[in-house]
Amino acid sequence: MSAWIISLEGTLAGHQLAMGLALMSALLHAIFGALQKGRHDPWLSRGAIDISYGLIAIPFALFVVPWPEPHMWLIFAITFVIHCVYKYLQAMAYSRGAYTVVYPVVRGTGPLFAIIGAYFLFGERFTGVQWAGVAVLLAGIYGLAIYNLRYVTVGRDTLKLALVLAVLTGMTVSAYTTYDAYGIRASTDPFTFLAWFFMLDGLFFMPTIAAIRYRAMVDPPALRPLMMRGLIGGIIAIISFGGIILATRLANVGEVAVLRETSTVFAALIGWVMLNERVGPRRLVLMALIALGAVIVQMGG
Repeated sequence: MSAWIISLEGTLAGHQLAMGLALMSALLHAIFGALQKGRHDPWLSRGAIDISYGLIAIPFALFVVPWPEPHMWLIFAITFVIHCVYKYLQAMAYSRGAYTVVYPVVRGTGPLFAIIGAYFLFGERFTGVQWAGVAVLLAGIYGLAIYNLRYVTVGRDTLKLALVLAVLTGMTVSAYTTYDAYGIRASTDPFTFLAWFFMLDGLFFMPTIAAIRYRAMVDPPALRPLMMRGLIGGIIAIISFGGIILATRLANVGEVAVLRETSTVFAALIGWVMLNERVGPRRLVLMALIALGAVIVQMGG
């Protein structure tokens, strides 16, 4: 599998596979976000998810993939720190604002800074048509957030703080997108990076915070449904995050980041179907803008 992936680098087939992985990741990431924002405390949900994918990754990291090269340890350390900051800010935002307001702001901020980061780190350049597509996509994403902000009625007293946290979270999304792309490209075997990333990222930070919060709760939730949700989320995370990181090795980081942000469309639909959040004609138009922006970016590349 590793040899096949490496053979696709720089080819049209590799680019097409990367776009498919990014689109799949968009759908799965929206589901993942809804799981974290669902009926359980977001800190507990994220802890259960992380420990699940960390445990799943252990046998692959230790016994299946090649051992990481010495230069990879510093990369893993920096990646770990960036993801810890991201997950902390995201949980803070989700605990203070409505999912359909917070999520679009997070995802809308991410690709813009990822494109800028990819320019400085990898020398990637967007054409004028692609920048126009980014503008259309961001108009849809931020328009969706503004619309939701105007009409949301739950938790308005903490919503402004949630939006600030959402912007900061989006900036960390761009940081991990570009740096993870650097990390998987620095590893000889892409699956070595993925296995060790999930093991290190999953076992230590959020499970510890979740355990502390769980023990401090007066009426903690039942562990079995929480861990079942965590297991489902962990499997989704491996496919979603693994797919998007792999895509950044096969194609331009900026294009992958933009296509993934169609997750905002899926998130709005999930908020409507699963979380009973209303979707009207104006929001449908804004979601269409997001999809159109992603198409323009792909056509202009």
